Amino acid sequence: MKAVCFSEYDPLKRVILCEPQYMRIKDVINETQKHFENEGIHIKTAMIQHQNFVAALKKLGIEVVILPSFEKYPEQVFTRDIGFTLGEQIFVAEMGTEIRTGEEHVLMEWLKKSELPFINLTGDRIEGGDVLIDRNTIYVGISNRTKIESIEKLEQLLPQFEIIAIPFTDTYLHLDCVFNIISPQEALIFPGEINKEELKILASRYDLIEVTEEEQFTLGTNVLSVGHKKIISLPVNKKVNSQLRKRGYEVIEVDITEIIKSGGAFRCCTMPIVREKS
Repeated sequence: MKAVCFSEYDPLKRVILCEPQYMRIKDVINETQKHFENEGIHIKTAMIQHQNFVAALKKLGIEVVILPSFEKYPEQVFTRDIGFTLGEQIFVAEMGTEIRTGEEHVLMEWLKKSELPFINLTGDRIEGGDVLIDRNTIYVGISNRTKIESIEKLEQLLPQFEIIAIPFTDTYLHLDCVFNIISPQEALIFPGEINKEELKILASRYDLIEVTEEEQFTLGTNVLSVGHKKIISLPVNKKVNSQLRKRGYEVIEVDITEIIKSGGAFRCCTMPIVREKS
């Protein structure tokens, strides 16, 4: 099975995850972690929730690859950031912070064993949470983890795509925590985080569904579309889920509230290898 991914919403067929076996808040890197720093993460609960998430994916007929977890990588559960599939090409990211440096080698080892070719973006700081694809367009967030020079390198490697850089505030770590495409016409957004000029571009292309501040704290934007208008979302995000259902989506509710204490939800925890192009 080759790699293919041309959107955020085509039917998901193969995806990479990693268990939160050694998950902990070591260095506070976002507002969510700051809030839960003293409380910490209950590993047994996080593991059970992650297993339930994997079970939900498998029930939908999705092949789940579980990377081995290591104690030296406390944020390894967020597999989205270590690589991304654009078109028919897998890219392995260079992580933006020391705490995550090295996670990419675990991914590369699996890719080599699976005989899946990839491009290693060595020297180009870019993380998958900042990268979203919609057919011939790739949106890349400019953040503390992804630099403009890396986006320019991506343009050279993928001349067949339109690549749009999206600057946003540093309140949230990655672009997919404030903006998430769920169909060719619709996207979730947390207003006030994206620059006005780029926001106009997004508003001209998508019907933007706004997430409230309350549900943004529980990462209402960071859902996972698995195709056929089915979306995995947190049960606590009732307003987001209600809006999605009104628009004809089937919302599959899975509780991973222990994992989101570290500032990432469903999209952050998944690295698609194959989305069936529809």
